[in-house]
Amino acid sequence: MNQDRTSSTSTIPVPDPTILETFPAGSPYGSWPAERFAEARRLEGEPAEVVMHLATDTFLVVVKAGA
Repeated sequence: MNQDRTSSTSTIPVPDPTILETFPAGSPYGSWPAERFAEARRLEGEPAEVVMHLATDTFLVVVKAGA
């Protein structure tokens, strides 16, 4: 049962987020420094969030493009 399948899916380009700051994941405080930094940016009106970048073992504080 080998059938050729054609996909009609199209890709939608997603802009990269802006990285505001990076924090090492190996810190004894874990993600807390990144979370505190992001919270301070949110209090200033910037929609910052923390994400984990596994390849570099860092926490990134980012603002999604278009936000």
